[in-house]
Amino acid sequence: MPRPRAAMRKIREALRLCLAEGLSPRQTGIATGLPRTTVRRYLERAAEVGLSWPLPSELDDRALEERLYGRAAPPPTDQRPIPDWSLVHRELRRKSVTLALLWSEYRTACPDGFGYTWFTEQYRAFAGRLDVVLRQDHRAGEKLFLDFAGQTIPITDPLTGEIWQAQLFVAVLGASNYTYAEALPSQAELWWTAAHVRAFEFIGGAPAILVPDNLKAGVIKPHRYEPILNASYAEMAAHYGCAILPARPKKPRDKAKVESGVLVVERWIAAALRNRTFFSIGEANAAIRERVAWLNARPFKKLAGSRASLFAELDRPALRPLPPVPYEYATWKQAKVSIDYHVELDRHYYSVPYALTGERVDIRASARTIEVFARGRRVASHPRSSAVGRHTTESAHMPESHRRHLEWTPGRLVAWGEQTGPATGALVAAILASRPHPEQGFRSCLGIFRLGRRHGEARLEAACARALAVGALSYRSVDSILKGGLDRAPLPEPPPVRATRTHANVRGPAAYE
Repeated sequence: MPRPRAAMRKIREALRLCLAEGLSPRQTGIATGLPRTTVRRYLERAAEVGLSWPLPSELDDRALEERLYGRAAPPPTDQRPIPDWSLVHRELRRKSVTLALLWSEYRTACPDGFGYTWFTEQYRAFAGRLDVVLRQDHRAGEKLFLDFAGQTIPITDPLTGEIWQAQLFVAVLGASNYTYAEALPSQAELWWTAAHVRAFEFIGGAPAILVPDNLKAGVIKPHRYEPILNASYAEMAAHYGCAILPARPKKPRDKAKVESGVLVVERWIAAALRNRTFFSIGEANAAIRERVAWLNARPFKKLAGSRASLFAELDRPALRPLPPVPYEYATWKQAKVSIDYHVELDRHYYSVPYALTGERVDIRASARTIEVFARGRRVASHPRSSAVGRHTTESAHMPESHRRHLEWTPGRLVAWGEQTGPATGALVAAILASRPHPEQGFRSCLGIFRLGRRHGEARLEAACARALAVGALSYRSVDSILKGGLDRAPLPEPPPVRATRTHANVRGPAAYE
């Protein structure tokens, strides 16, 4: 096997120092880092073959090695053909393909071919001459690298002329470098997750692994070994059967693929569109799609084919099929089930089975549906409502009678209110009677009782009397009365009753029947 270039440089330097500069083998060894016995052997071999300094100009490293050690040059390529290294490089990206397998196939086709050591060293030399983007070892369909570009896309408001910056989302497949890019309003979790869904649709499948950077939309808390993922992002990945392996903090090589992909997108997409004015995200994305198609079809400089051809050959067959229904973005939050067996989301109340009263549950909220999970099991599902202060109650969640929420009953609440005063008891009874189900008024009544602890029972009683007088049957009304000090003001007098007069020319209701 040919010696590495670094070794040949040391041989040349040792010969120069000894033959031209007159240094001893010991001094030359110190200068070059070689053992003096090795330097002495170099001098002996040079003397045997008649070499002196300066060496002939046509004597390159291979020729020098042949003169010193008598190594024969490789046979002609028609006897021992050299493998197609571009093909070897592409084949290595297929699942389970190794250099040993490719070498064995090469020797099967050419029994007099080169040995395994030569094969591996020559391939590594070929791979070392490629761009950084193409030198990494990535299996087909395995990894999709994701990040936001540092460069943004200016969007101009057509009415005001104000310019704001759209974020540039980038996704790059590991094996083929097939690239997807999209302008987004922000880096928020909603847009980050939705961009993944569109990227999967663009490539026509799902990879085995997602490799994002440690941005908050995907990773709540970065960690070298156990990062804490955003619940919605993890749910999206599970929907498509993907695993999430965020890049390790302060390890840029983990995301070198997307870093290089971001650089390519900034140069060939963002920079190419720098002189265009966009008045909407949709308009910008239409132009970006054209540039992405051009980028993927652009031929490689040091490899055969393009991103699109490599994608069709390597990544596309290895991607996982997309599920029948795309992922619908949803957020998660925890809540405690109140005594009225409802949970609150955006000031609307949704029922759960009454047996869960007092327990903590997880709420999954999408644009159309609210789902409630207890210990990982879905226990309730409701259409999402935007009605503030209202209730969505499923009859199956209610007890057989309205007396099974621990010891809370409408009668007990009224009796508790009457301990403060008759007006408070009357207001509680009126609130419970105004709801389709008495349990829907429990929360308001408890809130009113808590106001008594804050402001005193006397003031609460006066506030409840005023609320009854004006027909304000809610917790918020009583709270507003107390905050404004209206409980200390005289109650409004009822409007005077107009007396009816009897007259021969006044017709009664019977005249209109």
